[in-house]
Amino acid sequence: MFEFTISREGFRLGRLTTAHGAVETPVFMPVGTQASVKTMSPDELHRMGCQIIVGNTYHLNLRPGLETIRQTGGLHRFMGWRGPILTDSGGFQVFSLAKLRTIHEHGVEFQSHIDGAPCFLGPKEVIEIQAALGSDIRMTLDECPPWPCDEARARAAVGRTIRWAGDCRRFQKEMEQNHNGLLFGIAQGGSHFSLRRECAQRLVEIGFDGYAIGGVSVGEPEPEMLGAIEATTPYLPADKPRYAMGLGTPRQIIEMVARGVDLFDCVLPTRVARNGVAYTRTGYLHVSAGRYKADPLPMEEGCDCYACKNFSRAYIRHLFNAKEILGLRLVSCHNLYFYLGLMRRARAAILAEQFEAFRRDFIAHYREPNDETLAVRGWDRYGSGV
Repeated sequence: MFEFTISREGFRLGRLTTAHGAVETPVFMPVGTQASVKTMSPDELHRMGCQIIVGNTYHLNLRPGLETIRQTGGLHRFMGWRGPILTDSGGFQVFSLAKLRTIHEHGVEFQSHIDGAPCFLGPKEVIEIQAALGSDIRMTLDECPPWPCDEARARAAVGRTIRWAGDCRRFQKEMEQNHNGLLFGIAQGGSHFSLRRECAQRLVEIGFDGYAIGGVSVGEPEPEMLGAIEATTPYLPADKPRYAMGLGTPRQIIEMVARGVDLFDCVLPTRVARNGVAYTRTGYLHVSAGRYKADPLPMEEGCDCYACKNFSRAYIRHLFNAKEILGLRLVSCHNLYFYLGLMRRARAAILAEQFEAFRRDFIAHYREPNDETLAVRGWDRYGSGV
């Protein structure tokens, strides 16, 4: 049985029930694109409070392939994760693999980034693949346009996104075994807010179990990102879950919670960890830097994650300097714990009717690196992966 209930309106506090358990919202979903959250085991994720993870239809279809996953009992059993799983449809790869794909009116033809083999994803294919994976939340096929994008191109992308969404809904209804999964429609429109409103309204007319806001974190300035959210959420049903795809930094997520979004995913926690960057309540810490060579403090004082309770900055800096894989694991552990903990704190603040104060306090103390610093460090603000 699937159910989404809102126990607090205004700043939303919800509960989404799926076949593999309930999810308390707002929630952050670690990204496990290829059936693995990088460097972390399912048990470690569970122990740090992870409720739901994200997989990817395009990648899993190519490798290991559906037949392998079927023979091993479905995606949950294949990767050893017992909780809910959301799978993206592959629509983001329409953007990120632009040099390897051709868009048709009936779907997208890809040239595999692995071996060059042809791969086609249309509405029927993405529904069949996600049904075979057995994911709890499934996404419609959409066209994610680049930024910047002129209105004519964005309108064409919105038209295809709406047509494909309707086809996905029809195929989902035709497949009896697919009834175990929720289907979310994805609103597009780029930075053209009237198109976002139109797309959201048309998706609601079709009717979905939840709604996502796509085409954000593709390089646009943050004001446009926030504007895209604000242009879309008023036209989505209040009693359905809302998902901002590919967002974002800690501060961005808090701002999205304030704007009525329930679900978030982003590769940033593990991506920046691989460059020795740890998140803290006051911003980021480049723990692999030389100034921490003899620093006895944990990455963040007062943090209860495994890494901070057991290891110093000096040790973790040593691991990166020695190119030991444990360094990546420990910073990934901390960053995921930080993101998941941020959502726990946000939910507690909403429950106590103190979210606005929590938001102001977090924003006042948290500092994000500027774009120039990000470029020097080799990682980007938005962190959207293939």
